[in-house]
Amino acid sequence: MSFLIDVDNSLTYSCGTIGLEFNGMIPYIVASIVTIIKIVVPILLIIFGMIDLVKAVTAGKEDEIKKAQTVFIRRLVMGILVFFVVVIVQMLVTFVSNKDRNVANCFRCFINGDVGDTACYVSN
Repeated sequence: MSFLIDVDNSLTYSCGTIGLEFNGMIPYIVASIVTIIKIVVPILLIIFGMIDLVKAVTAGKEDEIKKAQTVFIRRLVMGILVFFVVVIVQMLVTFVSNKDRNVANCFRCFINGDVGDTACYVSN
C-alpha cells in the first residue's frame, strides 16, 4: 500500500452498486490512519508496560513487581488485540457479505486503500 500517492483528486470513486461516491483521497487517508494505529498503539502499550515493570523492579518491592507484571501482561494483550482487531473485523465483513461482494470490496477499499483496484473504481 502506498500512502497518499497517485490519487487523482478530480475523480470521483465508487464502491460497487452501493451508490457510495467519494473523493479518492478519503480511502488513502483512512487506510493510513488504520495502519498507523495498528503499528503505533501496540508498540506504545508495550513500551509503557516495560517502563512500569522497570520502575517496579528498581523499587525492589514484591507487591509492586507483581502489580507491574499484571499491568504489563494486560498491556501486551491489549497491544495484540489492537493489532488484530482490523484483521478480525475484515474477516467478519468478508464472511458476512459472502453473497454480496460489494460490501466487502467497499470495506477493503477504505481499510487497505485499494483505490483504482477492484475494490473502488472511477465513477462515470
